[in-house]
Amino acid sequence: MPTTFTGLGCEGARVIPTPPLSDAFSELVAAERRLAQKPDTAGPVPPRRPISEQVAARFLAMIKSGNLRSGDRLPTEQQMTIAFGISRPPLREALKALTLMGVLESRQGGRYTVTDLSPSRLVAPFNVMLSVGDYDVHEHFEARALVELDLVARAAERATPDQRKRILQHAVDGRAFYDDPVAFRLLDLEFHQSLYDAAANRLLSALAQGLYDVALDVRRVASSLPGIIETSVGQHIEIAEAVGKGDPVAAAAAGRRHLEHVRDTTILAMTATPR
Repeated sequence: MPTTFTGLGCEGARVIPTPPLSDAFSELVAAERRLAQKPDTAGPVPPRRPISEQVAARFLAMIKSGNLRSGDRLPTEQQMTIAFGISRPPLREALKALTLMGVLESRQGGRYTVTDLSPSRLVAPFNVMLSVGDYDVHEHFEARALVELDLVARAAERATPDQRKRILQHAVDGRAFYDDPVAFRLLDLEFHQSLYDAAANRLLSALAQGLYDVALDVRRVASSLPGIIETSVGQHIEIAEAVGKGDPVAAAAAGRRHLEHVRDTTILAMTATPR
């Protein structure tokens, strides 16, 4: 007798006869569904989530529990619709959402694979969203300050002696590039990356990298404005010296002054850069 599974959402009222799946995907779905079930409690019934959202949540639960891991190849769409008891449109919507999140990737032949789930991959869609959407400079730098100033403080607390030397060297080397905006931008990236690395938090570092990359086209214009590089270099040195002394408060304060300078010059450059 064939195994049966109850589907999700509005289609959950149907019981669908299921042929055995060689990869036992249906068993994973059923196991995660049992884990997600909660006993009935008094009070109002929460609104039912869209079917696609329920499917995406089920995939994330399977990844969190270890039933799906990096490199695992998902079944065909036909097999997954049978396992979940749904039609293809909500399944495809869920798969698309998970792909945009960086959790899944579509490979040749239409089969989906769980990605390596590295922090840099997971924040890549977030960075693209900010780059192509309506850019708000104040929103951008508010978010950047929340992440980056925390990293600067952690770098002051956690950096090794070699990392402190490297941070200071990157800062001081900027003095050679007052008249070379291209070289300075390359050095600027190395300086900020050395701070992120010294903070020893990969996820925060990935977030900071993503935020750093937003609106680089405008900051390219800003770095060519008179006196901008000299100010930035001086602020880099202040940050580096505070990190070298192991003073997280002074490092974060210097970092805030620097980000405010970058924000203000970005706004100035935007007046000359159509978006």
